[in-house]
Amino acid sequence: MIKIKYADTFFKRLTGLMFKKNIDYGLLFILKYGSSIHTCFMRFNIDVYFLDENKIIFEKTTLKPWKFYKPSKKAKYLLETKENELNLKKGEKLNLDEI
Repeated sequence: MIKIKYADTFFKRLTGLMFKKNIDYGLLFILKYGSSIHTCFMRFNIDVYFLDENKIIFEKTTLKPWKFYKPSKKAKYLLETKENELNLKKGEKLNLDEI
């Protein structure tokens, strides 16, 4: 289990994990518009989990720095972690009580 930080301001959503050298937490986004992401200005690989409105993972991808990705459908939540930090699978439901 890892600590989850929320990208709950415009600035946090804008910068995400850019420019970080390392992290020991996951960053959760509550999406209002699109689900596409990029890893520009990032320094390490990340796992990205796309969740529906029921907080169920419907897609996962691992991205290297300077990549772009668009999931197969629009996500309600997006969780970014350091690569291999969590071992979550498609179909799992996350317990995000604070949301």
